[in-house]
Amino acid sequence: MAERSSRTVRDLRVGNRATVLRRLYFGGPMSRQALGPATGLSSGSVSNVVAELAADGLLEEAGIVESDGGRPRTLLRVAPSSGRLIGVDVGETRVRVEAFDLALSELARTERPLTDSGHDVELIVRHVRDGVAEVVEGLSGGGGSAGTGAGELIGVGVGVPGIVDQDASGGTVVHGQTIGWDAVPLEAMLREAVELPTDTAYFVDNGARALGQAEMWFGGGRGARDAAIVLFGSGVGACVVTDGVIHGGVRGGPAEWGHLTVSVRGRRCRCGARGCLEAYAGAEALLERWQEAGGQLPPGADEETGVSALLAAAHPQDGGAPDPVAVAVLDETAEYLGAGISDLVNLFGPERVLVGGWAGLQLGPRLLPAVREYADAYALRHPAARVTIELGQLGPDAVTVGAATLPLADFFTRGGRRRTTPSRTESETAAAPDWRTVLARRG
Repeated sequence: MAERSSRTVRDLRVGNRATVLRRLYFGGPMSRQALGPATGLSSGSVSNVVAELAADGLLEEAGIVESDGGRPRTLLRVAPSSGRLIGVDVGETRVRVEAFDLALSELARTERPLTDSGHDVELIVRHVRDGVAEVVEGLSGGGGSAGTGAGELIGVGVGVPGIVDQDASGGTVVHGQTIGWDAVPLEAMLREAVELPTDTAYFVDNGARALGQAEMWFGGGRGARDAAIVLFGSGVGACVVTDGVIHGGVRGGPAEWGHLTVSVRGRRCRCGARGCLEAYAGAEALLERWQEAGGQLPPGADEETGVSALLAAAHPQDGGAPDPVAVAVLDETAEYLGAGISDLVNLFGPERVLVGGWAGLQLGPRLLPAVREYADAYALRHPAARVTIELGQLGPDAVTVGAATLPLADFFTRGGRRRTTPSRTESETAAAPDWRTVLARRG
């Protein structure tokens, strides 16, 4: 009984620390006196928690505010320098790695383009390894260490295309059908390849869900309880938020919205099925459809250059006549995207839809008015009347920021204590399958 009581007290303390940290992070700076009403904690609990967090180096003073007839009050905030985070975006055209402080201010960044070799898993792991080493080198001023104590590395977040799951040993695996990944043991591969302390925590999630969390925390989703955030890149995906909670968990959920069937026996999707939304609305399919209709890509153009060429043909800057083929292909894309968004509206009733991803940001200023019209036309009137459709606010780095929020959210849940991953015992290591064997069996 004594042990159970001890656990309960410990859990209560962690919960109180988490409550204060979140309130200061999202609503601060704030005085101790204001924290009580804001968190529902007693003044004594606030005082104890603040003292603990300050002793841990997680809080700092952020100025003085005058009070009505009393002594000036000291404002507190979460200290940005008290921890560091690494976010990784395994995207469709590049691997981007960024390091942040706790305020999600960028400290270092690097990226590596993906070309002919595409998403070869061992190449991706090398890109992540080298990118992490580069940003850690930048953080440590050439010392090559992730650091300890105040300002230590909280964890590494990774956004990936595909469905994220766990294997029998609890490690993260990725099912990326569109990129040829079949239960790839990504976490195990990163742990072996990346030169970070062995207890470093890795958090792997779908890139659309990472984008969604970033927009909800810092971008166009702030203040919304029900939202859908669309990632429009080479393919398409979505993050759905209901009553402030992201749908889907570890098994994909609405993130695989791009593989909703929009045309029975339609175009072949890169996932292998026919008629997926992604086969019409993704940038890869968009360029294929333009070429099939007679459009000409610049020699050696990648997808981003190709989309720029398509936009230039449909909306020439020199005052020339628009290419009717390019205009028609873009309008068809807007219709498919609007129809896909209408499904999200009918199914989940969001108050806000945000369109992000590199292609969404590139095409959005031109396509968004038509997307809104088509979404309204295909959706039921009642849910359509309450939704707004806008561009995301965080730009091309949104997935990387979202990936970094994964360890940060866990850090807050733990009351400001980083998750550590204990080393496996010899028997556990022997029982766990080696990732090389796993990949070889599937090769």
